[in-house]
Amino acid sequence: MTAPNPKLVLASASPRRVELLAQIGVTPDRVYPADIDESQLAKETPRQLAGRLARQKAEAVCSALAGDPEWQGALVIAADTVVAVGRRVLPKAETEDQASACLALLSGRGHRVYTGLCVHPVGESGHKERVVETRVTFKHLSKQEMAGYLASRDWDGKAGGYAIQGPAAAFISQLVGSHSAVIGLPLYETAMLLSGRGFNIAGEWT
Repeated sequence: MTAPNPKLVLASASPRRVELLAQIGVTPDRVYPADIDESQLAKETPRQLAGRLARQKAEAVCSALAGDPEWQGALVIAADTVVAVGRRVLPKAETEDQASACLALLSGRGHRVYTGLCVHPVGESGHKERVVETRVTFKHLSKQEMAGYLASRDWDGKAGGYAIQGPAAAFISQLVGSHSAVIGLPLYETAMLLSGRGFNIAGEWT
């Protein structure tokens, strides 16, 4: 008889990550957003930033749950997405001016999206982590396209000022890597890390 899967905790308030997990048949037992400082460190590359933030989010939630017997051995999944042009990390747009500046920078050029992923068991060592790099190229954006997208407010709170699963999909001329990672959670790598910790993904499909 197959052993039951360990409990899952998603260290994120992002509804997109919940939806992505559901796409592979996985429903977290708890959503527990991690509250950490996401500032980039001096000389830290975008890849290093994405990996560190995912790891720190997982560690923060593991620490918060460490004293609760109900969650001992549960697997915490944490992720962070960083959009970068060269070594420059673009912000999570909070104002229209920020979003406009991001779109102007991305227009007609390629950029990279780094998605850090960490799976960490509560009360145990042996966490696993990955950083998935995806190359994305934007078409040259007209003033009308930029104005329309800004008016949609689909950029609000999005790294780099856009969401690939929204209207901005019309801007992307090429993508090399993981589409789900750009949305916020690389599904192949998530499945592999969970499987490595004894979580039977296929067992969730029935």
